[in-house]
Amino acid sequence: MKEQAKQDVKKLVERFRYNIDVYKKSAYNETQVRREFIDPFFEALGWDVSNKQGYAEQYKVVVHEDTIKVGGSTRAPDYSFRIGGQRKFFVEAKKPAVNIKEDVSPSYQLRRYAWSAKLPLSIVTDFEELSVFDCRLKPSPNDKAGVGRIAYYTFEEYLDKFDAIYDVFSKDAVLKGSFDRYAQSTKGKKGTAEVDSEFLKEIESWRELLAKNIALRNPDVSIYELNYAVQKIIDRIIFLRICEDRAIEPYGQLQTKAESGDVYTHLLNHFKLAESKYDSGIFDFDTDRITPGLSIDDRVLKTIVQSLYYPKSPYEFSVLGVEILGNVYEQFLGKVIRLTAGHQAKVETKPEVKKAGGVYYTPQYIVDYIVRNTVGKLVEGKTPDAIAEIKILDPACGSGSFLIGAYTYLLRYHLDWYTNNKPKRYKEAIVQVRENEWYLTTAEKKRILLNNVFGVDIDPQAVEVTKLSLLLKVLEHESRESIDQQVKLGLEGVLPNLAGNVKCGNSLIGPDFYDAGQQETLFDEAEMRRVNVFDWDDDVKGFGRIMKRGGFDCVIGNPPYIAFQEGSKAIKDYYKRYRSAIGKYDQYILFIEKSLSLLRLSGFFSFIIPNKFIHSDYGKGIKGVILEHQIIEIVDFNDIQIFTGATNYPCILLIRKSTSPNAFEYKTVSNIHVSEILSKSILVDQNALSNSTWLLIDRKEVALLEKLKNDKTALGSLSLTITQGLRTGELKVFFNNIDFEFIKKNNLERELIRSVFHGKNVKRYAHLLDKQRDLILFPYIRDFKTPVDIDKFPNALDYLRQYKNELKERKDSGKIFKNTNKIWFEYWDSKPICFESPKIIFPDISNRNNFYLDLDGIGYLNTCYGIFLRDGLNYQYILGILNSRVIEFFIKKISPFVRGGFYRYKTRYIEQLPIPTIDFSNSAEKAQHDKLVALVDNMLELQKKYHDARMERDKELYERQMKIVDAQVDRLVYDLYGLAEEEVKVVEGE
Repeated sequence: MKEQAKQDVKKLVERFRYNIDVYKKSAYNETQVRREFIDPFFEALGWDVSNKQGYAEQYKVVVHEDTIKVGGSTRAPDYSFRIGGQRKFFVEAKKPAVNIKEDVSPSYQLRRYAWSAKLPLSIVTDFEELSVFDCRLKPSPNDKAGVGRIAYYTFEEYLDKFDAIYDVFSKDAVLKGSFDRYAQSTKGKKGTAEVDSEFLKEIESWRELLAKNIALRNPDVSIYELNYAVQKIIDRIIFLRICEDRAIEPYGQLQTKAESGDVYTHLLNHFKLAESKYDSGIFDFDTDRITPGLSIDDRVLKTIVQSLYYPKSPYEFSVLGVEILGNVYEQFLGKVIRLTAGHQAKVETKPEVKKAGGVYYTPQYIVDYIVRNTVGKLVEGKTPDAIAEIKILDPACGSGSFLIGAYTYLLRYHLDWYTNNKPKRYKEAIVQVRENEWYLTTAEKKRILLNNVFGVDIDPQAVEVTKLSLLLKVLEHESRESIDQQVKLGLEGVLPNLAGNVKCGNSLIGPDFYDAGQQETLFDEAEMRRVNVFDWDDDVKGFGRIMKRGGFDCVIGNPPYIAFQEGSKAIKDYYKRYRSAIGKYDQYILFIEKSLSLLRLSGFFSFIIPNKFIHSDYGKGIKGVILEHQIIEIVDFNDIQIFTGATNYPCILLIRKSTSPNAFEYKTVSNIHVSEILSKSILVDQNALSNSTWLLIDRKEVALLEKLKNDKTALGSLSLTITQGLRTGELKVFFNNIDFEFIKKNNLERELIRSVFHGKNVKRYAHLLDKQRDLILFPYIRDFKTPVDIDKFPNALDYLRQYKNELKERKDSGKIFKNTNKIWFEYWDSKPICFESPKIIFPDISNRNNFYLDLDGIGYLNTCYGIFLRDGLNYQYILGILNSRVIEFFIKKISPFVRGGFYRYKTRYIEQLPIPTIDFSNSAEKAQHDKLVALVDNMLELQKKYHDARMERDKELYERQMKIVDAQVDRLVYDLYGLAEEEVKVVEGE
């Protein structure tokens, strides 16, 4: 494929070289070079440039975008290259007479479009030259032609540099992820500023300008009215400005209004004209009695409007997708306007956002995955009439990303259905724009939106943003002509009013909140707005009609991850009504329970949520609720971080409301490739799960776990105790002036100074080095079993008390007591068991079994656990079993995954480990026991020799020998558990 592509490009190069003088003349135009050279060049790279496959518009891999205008004159990029309907890069074509390398205009034009569309790379070419630009650099009209250029080729270099071009920009390279990897490798250069973060700064500055000015000029405006007014004005300006760049509204109208005096009056008149045309909630002045009466200075509005136009504006709104806008608004909603006592406006981060460390927008591929597996399954094979009855809900919709995703899926499905079923019969639903190219009519897009898409959010600003985004989606592919035609025909408003679809309220708290002794809060306005009760059964204010039919068909979203401690006592008391409100739960737990109650039978539910409910104690309640329905799949991202700037461990939970649980897929994600979730899957028996324990393993593994436990003794029964190490205080200091001579002279070394280990120090069988140890001080000792007279060490006590008192008075103790020995400084009134021996030590979190035998009385801290066996048991025998692959397999199936391949090794899991007990009267069993003990002794000796070795070749020799012994231990342990060859393969992951 690649070699053939190179040959095709070679022919183009030779033809161009032969006639270059003709092509360089200005008479040879852009259309000709596109048809004769640029189109075949990208065809050679595997792209169906001319749509020979005959795909509908939404499925074309190359879209010609030359119908869009910028600034009333300049054209948009000529090509948009796409995978699965998602843009990957633009190509701007020029005629060969243009100097691509030196001319500023083509590069700025391309970069402005690609930056606004959030595309990392794009190309300008006239075939004679080809420039690749990093389009994450914010474009400026003052930029030189080379700004952002990361590659430049002349046609004479295409063959020599063919691999570099093909391996990034061919269709095959994009599908395999090479394009994304190359884009990532060029990221992070100085000046990189992605469009969403820049536009966020822009609208945040507008909010501050408007808020301060409105508060100053309108002293009667309340804090709630101020937030409402600022949001409304910004939404209206953005909506109309986007319509201008999409050629739905005449370009420059807002700019014209801002150039006159009394700007706000002119803008209001413009908004009211828009009301008569669009008739949507954005311009609903029947319900908006605040913004028409405001006074706003011209200076403020001019600053805002002028920043949206060329040359000041780097934004091209025709390609700024609603998904990008949603990301911007999601961050924008993380702040709120406050009023000071002097009626001055201040913008502050919301407390819940500050506590969470920011706002995290759901990546588009997550939205698409959830929508495809819920909405997609609901509508599959259905007619538009049948789909009209389907109700889709996001109960915490935020800026509307999931509702936009669901609506986009429905639009595509309907268009496909109509075009595949004699489209000319459905003139009210679709319109033909070109041969084999159809669009849904505005009326049909409105019908789908009003019938199918519903949302709730506690934040009134979020509700308005969701409506704005959905309405902009309705206007996609519309033109001024199509809109004007609808107005002339006297049709109802071009856009739907979404007041009945997207509502403001608290999805978790109903009006019964005030039935339980909360009547006094009825008169507390701040509390009333904070609680914001929502009545799902109300026909007007809620979704009573939907609930009367049995509920919603689909609930999707990304609910808040707020901890239960947030909120007033009254709210927390109300939450106790939920079965899932157990322990220190997060709010998303309640949203799962509530959402399942809002579903009708056979409805689909899917959230992106943290995975910790699966393993945590507080998850018992919600697991009980979930198990009453049918789990379809759980997609666990393990330690792959999907939210930019956040460290959490999410999963996708997909449920069908059904009383017939079965087996479900448990998918563990290995990678995100070209926005595709790559995972491996096992089948889990839901009937085998309980409220307390979810072993997400397949049936073959379940059977093996049962066999491993059969006729074995749990380690907890063989142990005196399995205990966590010392919990050190927060007081950590570095000393260089401890009076070691005093300690030695008084024979107090053993009593005062001990070695201790952290979990990170403990490795399987490893000989632990002195340098890995920390030192710890005791004030006095009591025998573990029999207390002794503490007056035996009065000097030691005085010595330590002196240092304790000094440290209390010295805040800069870290500077005064500089490093030589690290000391963990704590008082104990008894000798901790962690210093006893023998014992087996292991870390609390590990990526493999790391069990170590201590015979020297080394202590361990709370990042370790110790196993103390009953008399008569051989420590080496138990150690060999614990470090075997069998036990590692067992632990990793019952213990929760943490991150980066690490698991928790806590007492509750370790005490379950099945240990084969030995009948010493049976010579065969005794021989197995003794052989394992001998192997472990050999391993311990090899470990010591390895660490003591001073030559690298000796270390290699011992390391090879340890691997051989390790394999022998595993084979012997397989025999002890009676595993067949097929079962060994399961243990070893084959």
